[in-house]
Amino acid sequence: MRAKLSLSASFLALVWSSALHAQTASAQPPASAASKGVADVVVTAERRTVNLQRTALPATVLSGQQLAAKGVTVVDQLQFIAPDVTIDNFGQGVDFDIRGIGKGEHNSQTTPGVITYRDGVPTFPGYITEEPYYDISGIEVLRGPQGTFAGQNAIGGAVFVNTQNPVIGGGYDGYVQGQVGNYNDVGLQGAVNLPINDTLAARVSFYGERRDSFYSLHAPSGGPYIGPSGDLAWGAVRVGFEWKPTDRLTVLFKTDADFLDNGAYPADPYTDRFRFAPGTTTPNPFFTNSLFKIPAQGDQMAEDKFVRSTLRIDYVFNDGVTLRSVSGYQLGNTAYKADLYGGVNAAGPFAGLITGQNFTFVDNVDETIWSEELDLISPNKGPITWIVGAFAQSDLYDFLQPAKQNFVIGEPPGSLATEYILAGTNPESDLSAFGQVSINLPAGFQLQFGGRYSATTTKNDVNITQFGLPLADHQSANANNFSYKATLNWTVNANNFLYAFIATGFKPGGLNVPVGLGLPAPFIPETVTDYEAGWKSSFLGGHIHTQIDGFYDDFRNFQVIVGYPAFPVFGFELNDPNPTKIYGFEAEAQAVFGNLSLDGSIGVMRSQLGTFFATDPRIASVLPCNPTTGPASISCFNLSGHSQTYAPDFTANIGIQYVFDLPDGDTLTPRFNYGYVAQQWATLFENTALGDRLAARNIVNAQLAWAHHGFVVTLYATNLTNDQYVAALNSNLDFAGPPRQFGIRFLKGF
Repeated sequence: MRAKLSLSASFLALVWSSALHAQTASAQPPASAASKGVADVVVTAERRTVNLQRTALPATVLSGQQLAAKGVTVVDQLQFIAPDVTIDNFGQGVDFDIRGIGKGEHNSQTTPGVITYRDGVPTFPGYITEEPYYDISGIEVLRGPQGTFAGQNAIGGAVFVNTQNPVIGGGYDGYVQGQVGNYNDVGLQGAVNLPINDTLAARVSFYGERRDSFYSLHAPSGGPYIGPSGDLAWGAVRVGFEWKPTDRLTVLFKTDADFLDNGAYPADPYTDRFRFAPGTTTPNPFFTNSLFKIPAQGDQMAEDKFVRSTLRIDYVFNDGVTLRSVSGYQLGNTAYKADLYGGVNAAGPFAGLITGQNFTFVDNVDETIWSEELDLISPNKGPITWIVGAFAQSDLYDFLQPAKQNFVIGEPPGSLATEYILAGTNPESDLSAFGQVSINLPAGFQLQFGGRYSATTTKNDVNITQFGLPLADHQSANANNFSYKATLNWTVNANNFLYAFIATGFKPGGLNVPVGLGLPAPFIPETVTDYEAGWKSSFLGGHIHTQIDGFYDDFRNFQVIVGYPAFPVFGFELNDPNPTKIYGFEAEAQAVFGNLSLDGSIGVMRSQLGTFFATDPRIASVLPCNPTTGPASISCFNLSGHSQTYAPDFTANIGIQYVFDLPDGDTLTPRFNYGYVAQQWATLFENTALGDRLAARNIVNAQLAWAHHGFVVTLYATNLTNDQYVAALNSNLDFAGPPRQFGIRFLKGF
């Protein structure tokens, strides 16, 4: 705690110094090229390019070069570079939460509350989330509801990933990078720009990596494990074309194809964390000091493959208004097979420990997404600027036939008496219209009003075999919502920008599958109302940029799986009947003084559930439990006042680098990054005996780069201290975050 408070105090001192210098900053001379001040950062999330320091968006924006310097290559590493971001990786999907709002349950019906855009297209919402970052131009991590621009389910925030575009009139330039590291890691990536003619250019980029497993697997008897253990083999390619036949028309087309074979995602029973049986002094015979030493005996698999094509067309009319079309087509398949050995409870003080029985899970799903967005965008200049648009998306999950090769849970495999099997389709759709207007007023003030109307549908057309009982599930649910944002901005002077807004967000509901009690009721949409104010400043002649914001969220209808209220033998997804209060503040800063660069952020957050009674689905019970009235009992828990899931009370990160100038134009650049995510609760029940408390994450990355005439050699290390942390709790299993990795990279630019 002392170290955490010390880091917070040091960072706040940097931010507070912004206030002390703000009044005199305008008198400072502009930063010269030699003084190397902080470069202006632009953000494109609101469909036009604007300066981050002059827009009412709490966001972390990093270039591709900055991502590489921080060691960010996949999505779950974003939590160590941005405040109030938590990513719980349980394999080919993640629970992505910003400010405690996002995705709390691991199924396709619960849509994510943080949506990721790739080159302007909302991408796979539940599966296929480990797609690597390569040949990236920049990433924008937006915090808080993005109800106007970023779709119907961006209730917690949005991430915009933009890849490098072809350059018309450029040369045959690009890069090649190879790497070797521990775990026999070998990787190669690169890109090349191809100037075809005066109006057409192409860019081709690729990525490949092969690595041994992080895990040491053994049969429960102590003998060798025979089967996939998690060796990684990834391959990806991207081809893009940009055509600009006139100054008014620009056409940009990209296609990505990825084959991501993770081999397996082994996981350990959460009870192996405990040296003693919970609440006793009885030694735990299965205790292990390592999250990577795991008992397993069944077959495993973890494979994703997809193709995504995006087409963006911009046409500028004579009056400067831009008509934009952004089309997307995505087809993916995720195949997952897991040995959930130890997932069955034993009796006595070792409840939840390994029993010697086998418990397997198989999932094989196709997903097809079509999307189209049309925008009319006014010129950036003028007393009034505006944008109007429409969006349509169709998302089809296909749980493939035959059923026994698809969504199956069973113990032992092949027994109808113990298997749960699901096959069929789940189509979802969204139709939306949105707009925003900005009105410039005297004295630097500006008013902004925006809104989005969404109509969503979800439908189950599946057949289930539940322990030998056939069940048909043919039901649907619809939802309509209007989300809005009203903002008052004030540009105080060239170095200070203040804003305050109220914004709302919406995430659709979904369907529960039958459990032999008839067709269950659907769960309803989540909503949030966010009250927020912020201050962005630049001072010391542009050498320091800061962002500070405070927020208060009224979060309603949190979607969570608890025991079925009338008969808690079965798990059931419903809504928290009373609002959760979430509030906090965030601060970010970037500083450049000549060859020295520093950056960092902190997030402080608190959350509190309203009145809510529920039965923990992991604890067998037949006693009714009304979500609103209870009453509290040995199995009906009063969750009032508990924290929101995946909502750590403190996050922080800091980075520092210095460029040493060497003879002959060479440079030597050491860089250090540290990211901290405090403890968090994996469920609302806050039961430490069931593994609900996930420990803090402390990640240190370091690099040493030598640059010589377009050639760069980098020694790198991620998770330098080898911090072992639980990346997610799912099905009573701990999924581990990646251990220490180190190696050397060779990059040649041309």
